[in-house]
Amino acid sequence: MLRTVAVIALDGVAPFELGVVCEVFGLDRTADGFPGYRFDVCTVDGGPVRTSSGFSLLPTADLRPVADADLVVVPAASFHDAVAAPVLDALRAADRRGATLLSVCSGAFVLGAAGLLDGRECTTHWRYADELARRHPTARVRCNSLYVADGNVLTSAGTAAGIDACLHLVRQEHGSALATRLARRMVVPPHRDGGQAQFIETPIADSPTAATLESVLVWMQQHLDTTISVEELAARAHMAPRTFARRFRAETGTTPHDWLTGQRVLLARQLLEETSLGVETVARRCGFGDAATLRHHFSRRVGATPQAYRGTFRDRTAVG
Repeated sequence: MLRTVAVIALDGVAPFELGVVCEVFGLDRTADGFPGYRFDVCTVDGGPVRTSSGFSLLPTADLRPVADADLVVVPAASFHDAVAAPVLDALRAADRRGATLLSVCSGAFVLGAAGLLDGRECTTHWRYADELARRHPTARVRCNSLYVADGNVLTSAGTAAGIDACLHLVRQEHGSALATRLARRMVVPPHRDGGQAQFIETPIADSPTAATLESVLVWMQQHLDTTISVEELAARAHMAPRTFARRFRAETGTTPHDWLTGQRVLLARQLLEETSLGVETVARRCGFGDAATLRHHFSRRVGATPQAYRGTFRDRTAVG
């Protein structure tokens, strides 16, 4: 039963990520029929900490509430500094007794430093996912997820994904109807489809780099709307098809088909964001041929349909 929440605010805590948790669990909405929680913002010694925005934050307690909290939350903070030993000890003790542990954005690095991500699936902001995986090689980092639950550990990606994760906990604890009512009260969607791939900045490369195939890659980018075969590409590279395929993988890390599909999806994203072209037209311009094929590849790589992606990211000033 979720009745008590303790949030560990480290020096450099991000106000928005902390505010997300306060909004969901720290406001008293019992008069409107919502559940109430004992809520504490904790620091190592109970003293103030400086936020990432420069102002100081006065907590309600030291780490003592963590000892019996049902939910322990670590919002984003700088992950370049060492985490104080009492924080790590408190998190490990909470894990041992089965408390729910939630990190928001780079707060995952604190859970990692406590050894709580080892062997678990987890996520963080897409910009930090590689670093999290490097520091914790046994953690299974899912960089395309808004949040990941593995046992009693819940990790979420950047900023608004913390809202998604908190609402997931509310839904799990109190049911979908109450979670939806709370989301409506907060004026946020009760559940978002898709993943972080929608938000990663991956523009089409201006100048592909490959030791011997750069001119071929450039030509491929310039002809995304045409049918391209490996045999044609091999001829342009003056190689036999099998030799070309091996060389292509060696220099790009993938197959010609997969590389081409990726570039076509990137072009589709650009057209969906910057133009008002219909999905069928976008599909033809990107070399997918029809909207169904575009939807198939786009959804697999981006985690959303072309229509949903456009609804989220369309440049409202676009007229093309």
